[in-house]
Amino acid sequence: MRKFLRSSVLAAMAGIAGSAQAEVAVVVNLNAAEASLTKEQVAQYFLGKAEAFAPIDQPESAAIRSEFYQKVANKDLAQTRALWAKLVFTGKAIPPKEAAGNAEVKKAVAANPKAIGYIDKSAVDATVKVICTLP
Repeated sequence: MRKFLRSSVLAAMAGIAGSAQAEVAVVVNLNAAEASLTKEQVAQYFLGKAEAFAPIDQPESAAIRSEFYQKVANKDLAQTRALWAKLVFTGKAIPPKEAAGNAEVKKAVAANPKAIGYIDKSAVDATVKVICTLP
């Protein structure tokens, strides 16, 4: 438990220290039917409330993860972690898979027509489709 709390605090501090407030692009496979989603719709996938897409998270240590959840759901990492702990414990949802960074998220999304992920807008290329931008 102590290790969990320590990693939570460190992740939150990393998010605060590294928040350069870059634009976050929510991306899906090029073959996905959706052309756009609202941030509320995106939040549904990353908070376990919708299942049409399989969410892919960035690492907890990445500043973009903290920034994404703050922008899309107005939640910090500790709140998000607590929500997912409850969902997993009750068997209501499976947490998002985690990729190692922007390149890995793009690779996973490009390989899976039902995947949804988020990356720094500057990392967007022709391998994925942007369906929401979080300024």
